[in-house]
Amino acid sequence: MPPHVRAKERLDAYAREAVRRLFFNALYWLPGRPRWDTGITPPELEEFVASAPAGRALDLGCGTGTNVVYLARHGWEAVGVADVTRLDFVSGPFDLALDIGCLHSLPVRDRAAYATGLSRLVRPGGTYLLYAFAPGGPATGLTADDVRVTFSDTFDVVRVEEGRGRPSAWYTLVRL
Repeated sequence: MPPHVRAKERLDAYAREAVRRLFFNALYWLPGRPRWDTGITPPELEEFVASAPAGRALDLGCGTGTNVVYLARHGWEAVGVADVTRLDFVSGPFDLALDIGCLHSLPVRDRAAYATGLSRLVRPGGTYLLYAFAPGGPATGLTADDVRVTFSDTFDVVRVEEGRGRPSAWYTLVRL
């Protein structure tokens, strides 16, 4: 492929990503609650909290903090982080990391850095709960294979539960 065609493809991909981020930011900062922030803790997190001893929890892409508050009310020391591309300032270890719809929005090129940051923060034996849309939906999306490959060096995928409604899934991973 000629260099000028590759350059145009890179520019097109950059422009699509910039528009997507601009749209996301506009939705997030408009008055009122973002449409994806329901203010409701998902049953998957409630089930985990009911079955695990309280410890330290990290909510990645915490939004308005609904799940941080829920975890704290159930005895967890909970920390929420809005920007998951910058995890260097966060101190671990955590017994639980939670991502409800954040990783699936990251460009593919940023997934390795996310996985590295997460592996530094979650203690061995700790749990990572991930909810992600499948490709083709409102975000970049992830397949089960994407999740396995992204975390293969440091996490074991122990459960995949297909989501209801939009193509999506809940993933339970355990830190090696």
